[in-house]
Amino acid sequence: MFPIVTVARKQKDKEKETEKPPQEVSFDTQLPSRDARRFVNPVSVTAAVIVWVAGLIATFVVAEVLHRSGLVPLTLLGSALVGLYLLFAIKVADQWEKAVILHFGKFRGLKGPGLFWIVPVVEVISHLVDQRVRATDVTAESALTRDTVPVNVDAIVFWLVWDAQKSVLEVQSYFNAIFLSSQTALREAIGRHDLAEMITEREKLGQELAKILDEKTNPWGITVQSVEIRDVRIPSELEDAMSRRAQAERERQARIILGTAETEIATLFAKASELYRENPTAMHLRAMNMLYEAIKEKGSMVIVPSSAVETMGLGGMLGTTALGASAPQVPPKA
Repeated sequence: MFPIVTVARKQKDKEKETEKPPQEVSFDTQLPSRDARRFVNPVSVTAAVIVWVAGLIATFVVAEVLHRSGLVPLTLLGSALVGLYLLFAIKVADQWEKAVILHFGKFRGLKGPGLFWIVPVVEVISHLVDQRVRATDVTAESALTRDTVPVNVDAIVFWLVWDAQKSVLEVQSYFNAIFLSSQTALREAIGRHDLAEMITEREKLGQELAKILDEKTNPWGITVQSVEIRDVRIPSELEDAMSRRAQAERERQARIILGTAETEIATLFAKASELYRENPTAMHLRAMNMLYEAIKEKGSMVIVPSSAVETMGLGGMLGTTALGASAPQVPPKA
């Protein structure tokens, strides 16, 4: 038994070694610790290089022209220190940025945009806060609506930092806070609405989310301008069932419309029959009109029973019409 237990323990140890420890996922693509411009920038590098080159030239002039070799170390040291000071003292912030300055770890103020100076070692730039409108993509997968329908919803949150001081001092990572708050609020909003409301009233749902998020993020110096629901996806099986239901509903409406039309036509026919029963002449005229419509085309022929002709009195009328058409016209006497 001992070898078996030993082998089992070795296998478990190997599985533990192969398992990867969970890693913290950060949603901020512009972390302050990774922003090299907080430390150096092209302007400071250029100024430092110019000072260092000038120091080398001055060292050469002191050593070769003035023949004072004792001043060479001082010249090199001075130029190196001045270059290092300019390298870490000159800072540049873009037009849309604010630099948060800490003096020995204590908040001193905001600087920028543009060129500004700090005291190296004593002062540091904690954050370069982007104050432009930013768009964050938020997804809620397999969230249940109020009518217990699983949906996948994609939304876009438009927000901006209006107070850089609050965004740095009040919350650890404002980007992660915005993302997680938006995701939570989106799931809560999905649970309060039916599927039909989410599909037909996306704008209303977005306004509700924007109001909830703005109330939560306003103390952080962040405002949420709008939330747009980009897509609402449902399972394919449920989509097929909804499609069949919609098709059946349209067929039912079509049958109702046809039945209503036939009822209206029957009602009109009933009224017409009452009129024809009270006025046989109108019925005869209607029959003659139908015959005329049938034979007015060239080459067409309609066979009418003799009983119908006698009933409508068409024989006398047709004969009278024919005689009237064939009789010669006599000019009137003067």
